[in-house]
Amino acid sequence: MRTGVVVARIASVAEAVAELVGDGDTVALEGFTHLIPVAAGQEIIRQRKRELTLVRMTPDIVYDQLIGAGCARKLVFSWGGNPGVGSLQRFRDAIQHGWPTPLEIEEHSHAGMANRYVAGASGLPFAVLRGYVGTDLPTVTDTIKPITCPFTGEQLTAVPALRPDVTIIHAQRADRSGNVQFWGLLGVQKEAVLAARRSLITVEEIVDELTPVPGAIVLPSWAVTIVAEASGGAHPSYAQGYSERDNAFYAAWDAISRDRESFTRWLDERVFTATTSGIES
Repeated sequence: MRTGVVVARIASVAEAVAELVGDGDTVALEGFTHLIPVAAGQEIIRQRKRELTLVRMTPDIVYDQLIGAGCARKLVFSWGGNPGVGSLQRFRDAIQHGWPTPLEIEEHSHAGMANRYVAGASGLPFAVLRGYVGTDLPTVTDTIKPITCPFTGEQLTAVPALRPDVTIIHAQRADRSGNVQFWGLLGVQKEAVLAARRSLITVEEIVDELTPVPGAIVLPSWAVTIVAEASGGAHPSYAQGYSERDNAFYAAWDAISRDRESFTRWLDERVFTATTSGIES
């Protein structure tokens, strides 16, 4: 350990959310297909955080829940839906009818979001890419700007770096020093953590030693603020090597979320009266 380097602490999910997430913060919950930090998202709901700017590539049902619970002021995203099922009904209600509160949106492409995280992690003010040329996104998103390459004169687009106040991800395991290990189908978790001012990593288990896994990524303790054990914390998504995807819940969510009354009842029964152990079906 390097002298003077602050390393990760171990705490409960509730303690971590209370400490790291404040009203009005910009919060990124990242995880692609699996390792989605659902338990932490529900703890944000449980603690009734408000006026959040939520950031996520492919927001799915955990963001539907956060939006429907009134936690969000703004959503920065690329594509949003219930994977394999359809729309996010609470997201749709907030956009179309302002329920429970109006929601501002800032839409990007997947490549744009990924490059914004990379810029944030790299300490750069913006990222440059070709992906927006020929699309209409620059006409509806103010954070997409044309830029001319100083070497070739090519017209490109620039997007500002993402620097969340706090990034939250889920991972398979961490050791007792706070080093985090995760593997399988990954998204931008590493970049989102490195771009953030603070970070919370929920894990399936805390172990004495991280054994090698082919293709695994290790986030060193000095890059992480708090580690919290949350077995099943990605449910209904999955954690490779620990759990399977709960496809039935994704299908059931459409009916639960479509009606305000049934959604509110689900929140009362499954979130506000539950603990940070992930979604209950």
